[in-house]
Amino acid sequence: MTTRRHDIDALRVIAFGLLILYHTGMAYVADWGFHIKSAHTAEWLQWPMLFMNRWRMCLLFMISGIAIALAAPEGRLLRFAGQRTWRLMLPLVFGMFVVVPIQPYCEGVASGHVVPGFGEFLLRYWQVRPWPPHSFTGWEHGITWNHLWYLPYLWAYTLILAASMPLLSLPWVRSALAAFCRAPAVLFIGAPTAVLTGFLLCLHPLYPDSGAFFGDWYQHAKYGFVFLAGYLLAREGAVWDRVVSMRKGMLATAMIAVTVWLGLRLAGQLLPPDAIAYRIPDSFWHPFAASMETLYLWTMLLAILGWGKVLLDRPFRWLPYATEAVYPWYMLHQSLIVLLVFVLKPMGLGAWLEPTLVIGGTVVGCALLHELVIRRVAFIRPLFGLKARPGEVSRGSFGTGVATR
Repeated sequence: MTTRRHDIDALRVIAFGLLILYHTGMAYVADWGFHIKSAHTAEWLQWPMLFMNRWRMCLLFMISGIAIALAAPEGRLLRFAGQRTWRLMLPLVFGMFVVVPIQPYCEGVASGHVVPGFGEFLLRYWQVRPWPPHSFTGWEHGITWNHLWYLPYLWAYTLILAASMPLLSLPWVRSALAAFCRAPAVLFIGAPTAVLTGFLLCLHPLYPDSGAFFGDWYQHAKYGFVFLAGYLLAREGAVWDRVVSMRKGMLATAMIAVTVWLGLRLAGQLLPPDAIAYRIPDSFWHPFAASMETLYLWTMLLAILGWGKVLLDRPFRWLPYATEAVYPWYMLHQSLIVLLVFVLKPMGLGAWLEPTLVIGGTVVGCALLHELVIRRVAFIRPLFGLKARPGEVSRGSFGTGVATR
């Protein structure tokens, strides 16, 4: 007998749904790099984008770790590793060659580094050899995965976790984990926050975010940590009662931490050079700001899990369909966003109509392609991470189940 964890399915759907809003926002936020930028950029968008981007990808990696724990693959590790490789790497390769190319094409044409003509661009792109400098993001590799970077990262973490499962199942490890889950709140919150702060202070200056996998050590440390934390915490049944009982306090703590963190950023922009705050050395402000940032990250993750368990753990009628649709929508959405901005930008539609059409067109495009093509054609389904038989419901997006045993 199994019991479906509807809240984990729903949180995954919501988290990936936010990607459409976030990646659309990347085309309109001022002073942030993206593959294509609208003529209508705004500085105020930086604040809601900062509010979201400190936890959005960590939430996805944590959910992936939780889903693996709830699927309990420990007795079939080789089969599990093989299935995950197929479900993650086949869509990655297909996506890089078929779904993503419209992005570097639009980016290159918009910046003047690529000659118009998608057919000729595609034939050149498929040769996988370096392009002239700055043709598009990833030109030096000849090919790019752009937003699909999540797949190789998740694949690597999953295989490392699978190899580590025998060690993580040792009695002393389980006892230590159970003790941590019962620890006082200051330790339950403070220890992971301290680890994440250490990563931010020590690794980020040396290895800034790249999404290139190799050498992206800060991102690996952060995402690998929350992925492992999701797996370990989800194995302790009592932890769910705890995050539920602490959900209000976690959310309040997260809001205080993000207010302080964003307040420090705003103060740095508005305070005059002779302000008293500048008399306090950076050796204080930098670690303090980093600790607020990571406190916000960790408590927000726990708050989302707690509130999700309370509000979303029920069999919504839309959830099975949405759970299957997540993977194809994830693969498609950014290519549609970039294409729509590329097409609509020369029309001069205005600062409200253009992004509305981009968001609406992306949703409609994802929905139509998924419903009319991807989910109905057996040989296409695996290319977008779905099982080949159209009538077979996947146990979870990205090859991870979320049933408790």
